[in-house]
Amino acid sequence: MEDKTNTKYKVGDLIYDANLYDGLNTFLTDLQFYKKWMPTNKEAQVLELCCGTGRLTLPLANEGLHICGVDNSKSMLKQANLKAQQEHLDIDFIEADIRTLALPNKYDLIFIPFNSIHHLYQNQDLFDTFSSVKKHLKKEGLFLLDCYNPNMRYIIEAEKVQNKIASYTTTDNRKVVIEQTMKYENATQINRIQWHYFINDKFHSIQNLDMRMYFPQELDSYLKTSGFTIIHKFGNFNEETFNNESEKQIMVCKYKGN
Repeated sequence: MEDKTNTKYKVGDLIYDANLYDGLNTFLTDLQFYKKWMPTNKEAQVLELCCGTGRLTLPLANEGLHICGVDNSKSMLKQANLKAQQEHLDIDFIEADIRTLALPNKYDLIFIPFNSIHHLYQNQDLFDTFSSVKKHLKKEGLFLLDCYNPNMRYIIEAEKVQNKIASYTTTDNRKVVIEQTMKYENATQINRIQWHYFINDKFHSIQNLDMRMYFPQELDSYLKTSGFTIIHKFGNFNEETFNNESEKQIMVCKYKGN
C-alpha cells in the first residue's frame, strides 16, 4: 500500500523574524530553573542549543557563566549578537545544525530549552541530536531539556476554532496579532500548527509551526537508550514532580561517558 503521509514539516520564515520573535517571547519564567542548574565552578563551560535571540543566553552570561549559543537561524543569531554587544557581553554565537554539531570544545552542561526538540520531526533527528550532545559533554556532564507533555484533550478542542494567542507591538513599531489553528496527525505525532499573522491591522500571511509530540514514556526511553541517566523529571519549572496533569516535561540528565 502506498504511504501518502506528508512528511514535509517546517517552521515559517516569519516566525524566525527576530523582532517579531522577541516581541512575542518576553517571558523569563524558565530562567530561574536553568540558572539553578548551572555549574558553580567559574571555569565551567555551558552550551545552549537552539538559543534563538539569546533570551536565556544573555541573562545567564550576565551571571558570569562561560556560555556559548548555537542556532540554525542567521536572523536570530544576528539579533543575539546585537543584544550581547549592547550589554557588553562576550558570547560566542554559532550558526549550526544541532544534529551534526562539531565544535572543538567539551562542556560541563548542555541544555535545549523552550520546547525546541518539538522541531526534531523524525526519531533519527532526535537520536542524532542526542549523539551530538554526548559528543560535546564532559564525563559526568549534565544535559537539560524541556518540552510539552502532549495534552490530547487540549489539541482536540483547539482543532475546532481559530484562537487569538498574541497581540503586541514590536520594537520596530509593527502591531502584531497572531491567531492559531492546529490539526494533529496520529500517524506521525505531528501537530500541524498554523499561525495567522495580522500586521498593522491587515492580514499578512499564514506561517507553519509544525511540532512533533514526544510522549512521556517515549521520551524517557529515547534518553535512556541514548545513554543518558534521568536524574529528575519535573512537570514545571517550580520542580514539581511530573504527573498526568503536568503541562511540561523537564528533564535533568547525566551522561557518564564511554
